[in-house]
Amino acid sequence: MTYKATKIVIITEKVIFDGVVKIIEELGASGYTAVSAGGKGSRGVRSSDRPGMMDVFGNVKIEVITATREMAEAIADAVAARYFEDYSGITYLEEVQILRPHKF
Repeated sequence: MTYKATKIVIITEKVIFDGVVKIIEELGASGYTAVSAGGKGSRGVRSSDRPGMMDVFGNVKIEVITATREMAEAIADAVAARYFEDYSGITYLEEVQILRPHKF
């Protein structure tokens, strides 16, 4: 049996990762997954395979599954308000089906 949940995906600069995670945790999410990200957008091309010091200038994709859409929207709004005026980033929400609702 599956249950409805909302996934928020935040793709942004690694330099603000710690601040974004702090917002996620403060707003009650139980966890997140983060991976290096690369691609092309309005601010040009970002590579996810730059080693060493250049790594801090790369992008990160953070995924958070929340029990409610309201929590996902609150996280999205807070991250955008705090960071997206000065840093590149995009956020989107997806309705997902999960197997273990007590984990979220």
